[in-house]
Amino acid sequence: MIHNLRTLDAESLAKIIRNIRLLAFDFDGVFTDNSVFVFEDGREAVRCMRSDGLGIGKLKTLGLSVVVVSTEVNPVVQARSRKLAIKCINGCTDKLAVLNELAAEEGISLDQIAFVGNDVNDLPCLTSVGLPIVVKDAHADVVPYALYQTEVAGGHGAVREVCDLFEKVLKEKSH
Repeated sequence: MIHNLRTLDAESLAKIIRNIRLLAFDFDGVFTDNSVFVFEDGREAVRCMRSDGLGIGKLKTLGLSVVVVSTEVNPVVQARSRKLAIKCINGCTDKLAVLNELAAEEGISLDQIAFVGNDVNDLPCLTSVGLPIVVKDAHADVVPYALYQTEVAGGHGAVREVCDLFEKVLKEKSH
């Protein structure tokens, strides 16, 4: 069921977050600002926020599984995921199939997955998971499918914002 992004109240969002067991993130446009630096020899580089890594650490401490699911084939996706010590599936052509496989491995349903995306190639995931999230600068075509949109743009702390939101809700639950 698709909800209007602007009508989801804080308690409804918190209830959904308490049900999430796996957070899946797209990479380009979520961990990055969707820019790429291309060097003369063809190598590419991207810019990521270090504070996102601290946020990912919080999620792992809370017992949540975290994964990057990206169509990008550039080795930088694997390198950043390795540094953050999180699972990474990149170069995939069907992100939803990957989420279904991950759900089966974890013994959870798609309703227990949050997916953070930014563009139309994320729509199959955004329309299938329990908590679809988009970054502030997401493409206009995907925004209506989100239950939460970050206040900051991809590559500028959006990952950390999502992590902090989960930490806040899950720590409230334990008190």
